[in-house]
Amino acid sequence: MPKRSAGILLFRRSLAGVEVFLVHPGGPFWAHRDLASWSCPKGEYGEEEGPLTAARREFAEETGMAAEGVLLPLGTVKLAGGKLVTAWALEGDFDPCRLRSNTFTREWPPHSGRVEEYPEADRGAWFSLDAARRKILPGLIPLLDRLQGVLSGADEPPLKEEAK
Repeated sequence: MPKRSAGILLFRRSLAGVEVFLVHPGGPFWAHRDLASWSCPKGEYGEEEGPLTAARREFAEETGMAAEGVLLPLGTVKLAGGKLVTAWALEGDFDPCRLRSNTFTREWPPHSGRVEEYPEADRGAWFSLDAARRKILPGLIPLLDRLQGVLSGADEPPLKEEAK
């Protein structure tokens, strides 16, 4: 059975258009990677936990923010390695400076015997949908397309003007 992951793609509307909040994975492997490496807050789950519960948990663990509000299903995508990712979209706002991620430990460099602690998400940022398509892991691009489709068919509330 393939590994399963669940996540939440936070989005907001502005005068410039729709923007999505993505997180950059922490740790030495990702430290110098930028394009095609960002993700929505997501993580693996097992048989004892449903995907929606896991998505809410992972969002809180990787951002420090509770995922509250109406969740729009974006379906499931399959990553190159075979992992299945189920995601929901959530309209909201978040200050990237407030990002508080949980941590993990990893031996680095490999076989060195030195174990270090790293944040799961070392930073977060808002991106236009076009910029997000360049930043996000390629297997997650369909989630951006699905969000765009969902929003184009929905009644959109008036845009809020950005604070000056």
